[in-house]
Amino acid sequence: MISNTDRAQVLAHALPYIQQYNGKIIVVKYGGNAMIDEELKQAVMRDVALLSLIGIRVVLVHGGGPEISDMLKKIGKKSEFVNGLRVTDAETADIVQMVLAGKVNKSLVGLIESIGGKAIGLTGMDGSLIEAKMLDEQLGYVGEITHIEEQTILDILDKGYIPVVSTVGFDKEGHVYNINADTAAARIAGKLHAECMISMTDIAGLLRDKDDPSSLIPVVQVSEAPQLVAEGIISGGMIPKVECCIEAIRRGVKKVFIIDGRVPHAILMEILTDEGIGTMFI
Repeated sequence: MISNTDRAQVLAHALPYIQQYNGKIIVVKYGGNAMIDEELKQAVMRDVALLSLIGIRVVLVHGGGPEISDMLKKIGKKSEFVNGLRVTDAETADIVQMVLAGKVNKSLVGLIESIGGKAIGLTGMDGSLIEAKMLDEQLGYVGEITHIEEQTILDILDKGYIPVVSTVGFDKEGHVYNINADTAAARIAGKLHAECMISMTDIAGLLRDKDDPSSLIPVVQVSEAPQLVAEGIISGGMIPKVECCIEAIRRGVKKVFIIDGRVPHAILMEILTDEGIGTMFI
């Protein structure tokens, strides 16, 4: 429990950051354990709604890998991955569309609305938002983004709503594509010239020693990334995530954060405090 004085001091301390971000666009890539744990999910949606209510234009981009895997398991279909990407045949593409555009997307919209926010759910097919082509034949209907129609999102933001984007793309022939959520968030953030992008993960950020949370690297210059890869500090599953962070910066996003989505209110700690919580790429 904290006193009313402490509450007032917290709000006063946040004021400069609220002023800095007021009217600006931030893109939040949401996934991992923060999406699976119901208590964490509610905390994240509450943070997103709060940021929107104080005048920050939030775009929420989500994946849903565990939910897709669960549904495939229920129908007796095995999940296969190549280099971290889900092999997506026509049947799996239908499941991806059903889970992401349906269950996951609408549950997030419903949560935001239930706590007083305003949200509209989108897929890449709505308003021609995410056009794609086949990335690699051996992966099937895994998409490489060819175009982002940013006006679709801007129109929704201008009406005061939070766009909640499921990363399902399409092509002109009507094929549905499974799009990596980190990649989609980076491209969307770049096209919107976002003030920042926040990538929620299952680790504290970029660590010099992966087994030591206290070895967090708070700030990384994009030019430092190749050396960090050579040293093995950026390795394995972090490589594609960092590549997406760099892609966003190169496309005009001012800064990108990797934060631990398992920590309640991690978004608020990163946006509205001096210290932040994760790793910032600039």
